[in-house]
Amino acid sequence: MSSTARSEVPVVPATPGVPDAPGASGAPSSPGPALAAAMLGFALITLDTSVVNVALPAVGADLGTGMTGLQWVVDSYTLALAALLLSSGALADRVGASRAYGAGVVVFTLASAACGLAPGLPALLAARTVQGAAAAVMLPASLALVREAYGDPGRRARAVSLWAAGGTVAVALGPVVGGALTTAWSWRGVFFVNLPLGLAALLPLARVARSVRRPAPLDLPGQLTATAALGALTFAAVEGGARGWWALGTAVVSFAAFLVIEARRHDPVVPLGLFRNTTVAVTVAAGAANSVAFYGMLFVFGLFFQQVLGLSALGAGLMFLPMTGLLAGVNLLSAKAAARYGARLPIVAGQVVAVAGLLGLLAVDAGTPRAAQALLLVPLALGAGFSLPPLIATMMEAVPAERAGTAAGLLNAVRQTAGGLAIAVFGSLADRSVASALRTSLLISAGFLTLTALASLRLPRRRAREVARTGGGPSPRHS
Repeated sequence: MSSTARSEVPVVPATPGVPDAPGASGAPSSPGPALAAAMLGFALITLDTSVVNVALPAVGADLGTGMTGLQWVVDSYTLALAALLLSSGALADRVGASRAYGAGVVVFTLASAACGLAPGLPALLAARTVQGAAAAVMLPASLALVREAYGDPGRRARAVSLWAAGGTVAVALGPVVGGALTTAWSWRGVFFVNLPLGLAALLPLARVARSVRRPAPLDLPGQLTATAALGALTFAAVEGGARGWWALGTAVVSFAAFLVIEARRHDPVVPLGLFRNTTVAVTVAAGAANSVAFYGMLFVFGLFFQQVLGLSALGAGLMFLPMTGLLAGVNLLSAKAAARYGARLPIVAGQVVAVAGLLGLLAVDAGTPRAAQALLLVPLALGAGFSLPPLIATMMEAVPAERAGTAAGLLNAVRQTAGGLAIAVFGSLADRSVASALRTSLLISAGFLTLTALASLRLPRRRAREVARTGGGPSPRHS
């Protein structure tokens, strides 16, 4: 369906993707500039999934908004990204990857400027939504640029690994960059930093050959009902109360309409038959649980470090560095482990390690030494980084080649949605008490990962051996 066939189309960020594989492409592009453009664009997307969290208290103080508004600052980006990922691969095919990528970067950069200049919360949320929509276009287009530039499968796999590694580094640096800009300047700096980065992502594109346009069906009814369902569900989780119940009802009706539409279409945005495959169902669920834990904890601990411990935004960002800094290395170890022992072992082991880390974090309170708190976050990153590359590779091997791009978009959309809903729910809990919300959020995350770890025992033992050998990389969440 899309030019991302046989590849993972990552979104959050700090979590690994799956390497690309041979596929159709247009005329060969210039490899170096194409890879540089793709890496910078993907890094730009993933940076915005982690750079904003530590700036949220400053945003709230400056714009006079409470927890609900802060949740929407994150979720407006995530929701647009998750919803539009379902169709953005087909859109990139229709207009050409290079055109889609260039337009996406321009819109993303302009939206970032609008975020930094926002006079109030409504303007900020509108600009964040546009950012997320642009990121959804950029993401599959950036990977398609790499596919078109590298004809040899081996070189292409290495290029995709570099592309993914750039995203991992951006996620790792996000909290520190966000904290430094907020402390030294203003929360607006976390958005203005995208201006030079966006320009840098555009410059190499001038030396990249124009991508060939390919016919690709767009399931507009399915896309619209999916967006309505995701938006209403997120609204219900964030807002609560009477309005939340109305939104929940809207989400149920929209989702039912989505299922009816998809069941009747010849070219559905989500082929429902994929979920009859146990491997697909388990890997999608496990990917969602990992996003709940990883991105939910980034959000809650960002609040805890500043509102309970009294750290500056920079101090909070540095607390995350041991956790996020390990991701790239863990991804590589995971790929080697999957190649040697099969995919199921690192998938299950990674989730078990993450659960142990989450339960260990229950001991954290205001009196816990800060170094110990930072180190106790490490097992969560180890678990997520170790389990996700073989998990995604296993899913991609379980679907037909012609459905690989669709499956990748589905997995990323579900993971983005799960991360966004985690922030919505955990943020609502934190509105009452950050310390209490931290414990509840840890238990919820550990519960989900325990269930998916048990379900992962049903996965094939050695399925992702060949795919894992090429390495993995991040998939942006959320931001």
